[in-house]
Amino acid sequence: MLFAGGGIVLALFLDVPVSKDRAVTPFLQVAEIALVLLLFCDASRVDLGLLRKEKSLPLRLLGPGMLVTIGLGTLAATLIFPGLGWWEAALLATILAPTDASLGQVIIQSKGVPTKIREALDVEAGLNDGLSVPFLLFFLACAMIEDADGSSSLLVLMAEQIGYGALVGIGIGVLGGTLLRKAKQAGSMDAIHGPLAVVVLPLLALLAADSLGGSPFIAAYVAGLATRWAHSHIEEGSTVFTDEWGESLSFGVFFLFGIFVGSPDAGITWMTLLYGLLSLTVIRMLPVFLSLSRTNLGNREKLFLGWFGPRGLASIVLGLVYLESEANLPGESTITAVILTTVLLSIFLHGLTAKPGVGWLKE
Repeated sequence: MLFAGGGIVLALFLDVPVSKDRAVTPFLQVAEIALVLLLFCDASRVDLGLLRKEKSLPLRLLGPGMLVTIGLGTLAATLIFPGLGWWEAALLATILAPTDASLGQVIIQSKGVPTKIREALDVEAGLNDGLSVPFLLFFLACAMIEDADGSSSLLVLMAEQIGYGALVGIGIGVLGGTLLRKAKQAGSMDAIHGPLAVVVLPLLALLAADSLGGSPFIAAYVAGLATRWAHSHIEEGSTVFTDEWGESLSFGVFFLFGIFVGSPDAGITWMTLLYGLLSLTVIRMLPVFLSLSRTNLGNREKLFLGWFGPRGLASIVLGLVYLESEANLPGESTITAVILTTVLLSIFLHGLTAKPGVGWLKE
């Protein structure tokens, strides 16, 4: 909230010029690095034993939950913004579908929240941004060429993004974790250089996945899980450096985001505010309720899971990927304004309700 607000104030009072053509690529690069560092660290803290036991919760959220979210978001976008075509509406819904674990750190790290809830939100946020990428590319291609022959293309994209990303993550995580564990056991790496070695792993996952056509976000998260499997004590100080750099870069991203929001061309209107509120409530919470039906969770826990799906770095990165494609779609200004509005609302609404929400769940 502080960094985004600071960017808005700077843009409003100092009239900071924002050039989309010059700002998108460096902004995207910084945001991608921040996201992969944070995803790796989040995954390295996951309790793998509990994840195997409670795997149905994140699977439900990542499967039917995410698909219904994209579908409902697409329908709402076409109704609220009649000027958007179906493919553009689906593109917007996909960009806003993934959640952000970094904005939900108060929730994920709070001991007052049941562990299975925290792990479900963490795993969902760690993987849904990578799963969104093939949908983003597919809908973007369809919007640009209006080609109906796309079902097989989507399957190929998903297989490449998920498969290559997961393979890269497993390879780097297992090899890196094993080397770190053996170095620690042999006493050949001191406490100062251990964290420096860890930060290399998510960056390698980013570079390798990009070169193979896989999702760097899936690669980074899976690398974190695999590293934790190969080196069970990886989180004991070794990931602090990586986490701190990820957070520092994310603060910079949210500051730049605030500058974009405060610029005269942001395009925020009452209609974008309406869609943003719907995206954070009905479009997110209804699919969560439906996907978690017939589980042992109560309505209060489902509401909690539904509400705390903040939009942040992942949506910013996907939005920047869209802008960098230079598709020049007719609804580009609307799509950009809705993304800015929704992320802005999420930063403040989820930030202000995090601690009260934990207290409400504990009642």
